[in-house]
Amino acid sequence: MPEPSLGPPRILPRSEHSISRAHISKSALNVLYGLHKAGYEACLVGGGVRDLLLGVTPKDFDIATSALPEQVRATFRNSRLIGRRFRLAHVHFGPEIVEVATYRASHDKAEDEADARLDGDRILRDNVYGTREEDVIRRDFTVNALYYRIEDFSLIDHVGALEDIDKRRLRTIGDPEARYREDPVRMLRAVRLAAKLELTIEPATEAPLFELGYLLETVPQARLFDETVKLLLSGHGIRSYEQLSRYRLLDYLFPVESAALAPERDRLIRAALTNTDQRVAAGLPVTPAFLIAVLLWEPLQEAMAHQLVRGVSEHDALIKAQEDVLRTQNDLLAVPKRFTLPAAEIWSLQSRLQRRRQPDRLLGHPRFRAAFDFLALRAQSEPDLQSVVNFWAARQEGLDLPIEVETDGESPDGAPPRRRRRRRGRRRGAQGASAPPAAADV
Repeated sequence: MPEPSLGPPRILPRSEHSISRAHISKSALNVLYGLHKAGYEACLVGGGVRDLLLGVTPKDFDIATSALPEQVRATFRNSRLIGRRFRLAHVHFGPEIVEVATYRASHDKAEDEADARLDGDRILRDNVYGTREEDVIRRDFTVNALYYRIEDFSLIDHVGALEDIDKRRLRTIGDPEARYREDPVRMLRAVRLAAKLELTIEPATEAPLFELGYLLETVPQARLFDETVKLLLSGHGIRSYEQLSRYRLLDYLFPVESAALAPERDRLIRAALTNTDQRVAAGLPVTPAFLIAVLLWEPLQEAMAHQLVRGVSEHDALIKAQEDVLRTQNDLLAVPKRFTLPAAEIWSLQSRLQRRRQPDRLLGHPRFRAAFDFLALRAQSEPDLQSVVNFWAARQEGLDLPIEVETDGESPDGAPPRRRRRRRGRRRGAQGASAPPAAADV
C-alpha cells in the first residue's frame, strides 16, 4: 500500500491548546521527563491526547518515543518489555502501567525479516522503528495521531486531526480498506470510538465496514473477545450495538443475524445494554457473563425446542441446548469458561424461579441476583412473567407472602389441593425489582 504523504505539521504552542500537565497522570509525566532527560524525544500520543481535547477523562496515557524498547528498559528499572507482534515497554508504578512504544516505520525499511511479517495485507509483526513523521503514518485514525511533546508542551498534528476533532469526525489515515485489511480489529475500533465519543464516521472510512466484516474471522479469538468486551461493557454498549448491527459486524461475533433480529430479542438485548450502561455510569460492577446470557438466550430457546420435539426431558434438553449454543458461539468468538459457566447457571435458574419452589434456598444461590435481573429483563417483553418478578422482589424485601406451588388440580384423594403454610422470608438486603437490572456482578 502506498503510504500517504505528509505536509508540514501543524504545531500549537502551549498557549494555543487546552492540554495541561495537571490533567496528565504523574506516572506518565515521570516517564516523559525521564526519557527527555535521557536524551530521547518523548510524546504523549493517542487516546490520552484525544480525550483531553474532547473533555473526556482518559482511561490511560500512552507514550511514543525515539528510544528503542531496550533503551526504555535501561532507563526505567521498574519496566519490562512485552509483546512479539508489537514489542513495547510497560513501566510500572504500583497498579498503574504506562505503555511506551518506539516510533514505527514502514515495513519496507525492515533490515531483518523477523522484524516485519505480513500475511497478505494483514500485519503479523510490526517492529520496524523510525521517526515521529514515519510513526504517524502507521497509526489508524487521525484522532489517535496527535503528539503532545514534553520538551516544550506543544501539540503536533501531521494529519489534520485537530480539524477532525473540532468537527467530531472519525477518519482513517490513508486508504480505509487497506487499513482494515492490515488489522481487521480496526473496524471494531471505529465502531467503539464513534460510539464512545459520539463521532461521525466519514463516508470513505465507513463504506468498507459494510463489506469487510468477514475479515474478523482471521483475528485471534482472545483478541476479538477483548475488543468485544470494550465495545459492550465500557458504558456505551447500546450505541455500539446499534453500530455493530448497522454494519452487520455483529454477525461475526455472535450467532445472530443482525439484519433479521426478532423484535423481542432486539428489545431484550437493548434493555440489557441500556442497563449495563447505567451501571457503568453509576460505578457499579459489570461482567460479560450476564450479556452472554442475554445474547444467547434466544438461540438457547430454539436449540432447546429442537430437543424437546425429539422427546428429550426438559432437564436434558437444556443441557444439550447449552452445549450446542456454546459450541456455535465458540466457532465465532470464544468466550472463556469463567463467563460461560455463570451464564449457564443464569439460564438454568430461570425455570426454577418461574416455579417459585424452595424460595429460601434459591435466595441463597450465588447466582440468584443475576438470574433475577435476567428474569426482570425478560418480563419487559413477556408480561406473563411480571407476577413472578413481583413475587421474588417481595421475597427479597422480606415480605410475608404465600408460596405458590404448581399443582395438577385435585389431590390424590379428591380433596382440593392444600396450600403450603406461609413462611416469612428473611431479609437479604438485596434491591427490589425497581433497581436497574442487567450485568449484575456474577
